[in-house]
Formats: sequence, C-alpha cells, structure tokens
Amino acid sequence: MASPDLLFNLRNLFYLGAYQAAINNSDVPGLDADAAAERDAIVFRSYIALGSYQLVISEIDSSAATSLQAVKLLALYLTGDKEGAISSLKEWLSDSAIGSNPVLRLIAGIVFMHEQDYNEALKHTHSGGTLDLHALNVQIFIKMHRSDYAEKQLKIMQQIDEDHTLTQLANAWLGIAVVSNFTVQCCDILKFHLCIGPETCALTSYLMGCRVALRSVKLISYSKTLLKSTQ
Repeated sequence: MASPDLLFNLRNLFYLGAYQAAINNSDVPGLDADAAAERDAIVFRSYIALGSYQLVISEIDSSAATSLQAVKLLALYLTGDKEGAISSLKEWLSDSAIGSNPVLRLIAGIVFMHEQDYNEALKHTHSGGTLDLHALNVQIFIKMHRSDYAEKQLKIMQQIDEDHTLTQLANAWLGIAVVSNFTVQCCDILKFHLCIGPETCALTSYLMGCRVALRSVKLISYSKTLLKSTQ
C-alpha cells in the first residue's frame, strides 16, 4: 500500500495560486529529508510569487539543497541580477552531479521562458520527468504558438495522472489558447470583409456572433476546469 502524500494539499495550494495559504499551511509533520526540501522549495516559490525576493535570497544559504539554491537563483533573477543568475544556471546545468535535478531544470525553464529564449528553455525541460516540467512545457509551447506540441505534452500528463491539478490546469491553458487563436482568426476575417463593403453584413453578423460565443465557451470551460481541480 502506497504511503500517503503528505505534501498533496500544500502542492495544490501553490498550483492554484493560493500562495499565502501555502505558506501558512507549510508546517507538515513527519516529512523525510527529501520531502522537507520539496516543502521548502514550494514555500520559497510562494514567497517569490508574492514578490518577497529578498526574503528568499537571505534565507537560503550556500549549504542548502540544490533545489533550494535553484529557487534562490530565480529570486536573484527577478530582482534584476539576470546576468549573474543565468550564468550560475548554465554552470550548474552543465555539472553532471546536479544538472539533472528536476527543480533546477524547472527553474531554468522558467528563467529562459521569461527571456523568451524558448529553445534554450526546452533544452532543459523537454525530457520531462515530473508533472511540473510537463506543465511548463505546455506553457512554453503555447507561447511559441505550437498548440500541437502543447497537446502532446498534455496527453503525457493525462497518461501519468489525468485528475492531477496540474493536468487539469494545463488542459485549461491549452483550451484557452486554442479558442483565443481561433477568435483572432475570426476577427481577422471580419476586418477583411468589413473593408470590402456593406454586402458582407450577413457574414459580419455571423462572425461577431462567433466571437461572443467563443468568448463564452472559453470562460465556461476555464471555470469548469478550475472547479473540478479543487474537488
């Protein structure tokens, strides 16, 4: 029988953006060393999400686990020390002893995605290994306007755990991206026909209706997914 996942609730709070709640509920008893390091990484990433970069930088010292050092680099990057953070990231990623650390690879993906260097980000995240990495791949491919590749990543996540909060969120991200892109295409067609002349009124009315309907579908789909992920 599998042991209970003591960090399940903490992870879900973080994934759903309840960062302060994650911090407030981080005192989880009975954690081994690996789980404690994961807990600390979630807590410090929550502080980063709330903008408390200096707190993270001051609290994580040189003796901390690799995963926490990686989180500290993210905080340094977001304070403006981009060059130093990226230099350290590249050095650590090339180190065979720690380069495969999933949190280090995740932070590398986040940083290079911020830099809009998507190919460099994917170099470190594309092999996956965790749902967090696959979810980040979905986000990167969406930013690259490659919903086909994002869908492949989503399918991998669904095979691993279809009901996982990250899988549900990734499904929502992809659905919104696809609908949004289609809406933009409809609007481009609408603009083109508006320039042609008044004889296109019927098509214009139809496309406007499509735009409203697609917007409604997008909001309904997103709401349903978020509700399901919290159950």
